[in-house]
Amino acid sequence: MIKKFIRKILGVKDQRDPTEPVVLGAAEHGIDPKLLSSNAIRVTSTLQDAGFKAFVVGGAVRDLLLGVKPKDFDIATNATPEEVKKLFRRAFIIGRRFQIVHVMFGQDLLEVTTFRGAGPANAPKDEHGRVLRDNTFGPQHEDAMRRDFTINAMYYNPATQEVLDYHGGIADIRDKTLRIIGQPEARYREDPVRMLRVVRFAAKLQFTIEPSTREPIPVMAPLIDNVPAARVFDEMLKLLMSGHALACLQQLRKEGLHHGLLPLLDVVLEQPIGMKFVTLALESTDNRVKAGKGVSPGFLFASLLWHQVVEKWTAYRAAGESPIPALHLAADDVLESQTEQLALQRRIASDMRDIWSMQPRFERRNGKTPYKLLEHPRFRAGYDFLLLRCASGEIEMELGEWWTAFYEGDPNEREQLVATANAAPSGAKRKRAPRRAPRNKTGAAASESTTSEE
Repeated sequence: MIKKFIRKILGVKDQRDPTEPVVLGAAEHGIDPKLLSSNAIRVTSTLQDAGFKAFVVGGAVRDLLLGVKPKDFDIATNATPEEVKKLFRRAFIIGRRFQIVHVMFGQDLLEVTTFRGAGPANAPKDEHGRVLRDNTFGPQHEDAMRRDFTINAMYYNPATQEVLDYHGGIADIRDKTLRIIGQPEARYREDPVRMLRVVRFAAKLQFTIEPSTREPIPVMAPLIDNVPAARVFDEMLKLLMSGHALACLQQLRKEGLHHGLLPLLDVVLEQPIGMKFVTLALESTDNRVKAGKGVSPGFLFASLLWHQVVEKWTAYRAAGESPIPALHLAADDVLESQTEQLALQRRIASDMRDIWSMQPRFERRNGKTPYKLLEHPRFRAGYDFLLLRCASGEIEMELGEWWTAFYEGDPNEREQLVATANAAPSGAKRKRAPRRAPRNKTGAAASESTTSEE
């Protein structure tokens, strides 16, 4: 009844014509034009001045309707990629499965797509039904049908301040409902990554997944194994850096989608120390994202996979390997397996290895060793990782307190701390370092290393 009432108010018919959108003016949708990017307006106006249709589309319109300033602005137009490219000085056509144009203004990148048409029945697909290549262009209503969810299938014209809604997206936003467009099984088979997107949007927006949209997911989840690892990694990165990483991973488990992505997540989250460690890491990452600070994928994945490393590290040491070589062997094993599953980039894997390899070095606090470790280019990341281990109960808090005092101390204080460590009898428990208040709380400090500059 409530949905029908909203549709009546908005002039939406129960049996709407999918080729005719509901058009809402500024007074009806309430979008604040100040939330728009000046470059998005520049792109749409340039295309419109050249005689083409052009709209802000997708997630940007969804966020504008929710009163949130979008991070990215995508543009949809009836101009072909070649026609778009001619209108902008810095424009690049990319993509195999579907061609799009990246338009650059300084560091600001806008993605411009040509309206997609209903794909031909003979479009190349794999044996599971996943579309491999589809550069079919078409009218705007077919483009709306091709989009994944109703809340992402709306178009906003900055010039007229009108929203075009083809599939009841406005009503679903107001109902806080996530609904896929079309037949769910067919849409998931076309692109299994949509199942990950369902999880991300539901957790990020705190929307309820519509029953028929949710029902096929547990059965069809194995189809994600057929998606190129690089695409899965990109989607996982979006999920983990959404500002709702913990909620997203919990939703992944709830929907049965984590198998094959982070298969040991169940084991980690069922162990008190592992659960606390991962929770602290994700909470600190979420806090940084919400504060508008940078986040390092290397630190994030090093945290998620640390207990897998610890398990293998323990096994190698039990087999007679020395601690440092054992840790390197464990890191090699984990990175090799995860690189195949998640297509970890070399730079990210290198950051992860640095963070892990520093951990046993923090236990050596005599002589010049602490000073050398302090000069390591990834020291802050390794130190913040150490604090996470202390806060989770994996290791004694005393070690983190000593390194906090050493890191923040002046030369005399550092010399005294090292002298105290050197004076401790072999095998005896070292004197606790004087408690210093860290620059941030442990959780915040742990995320300090997630700045993109490090």
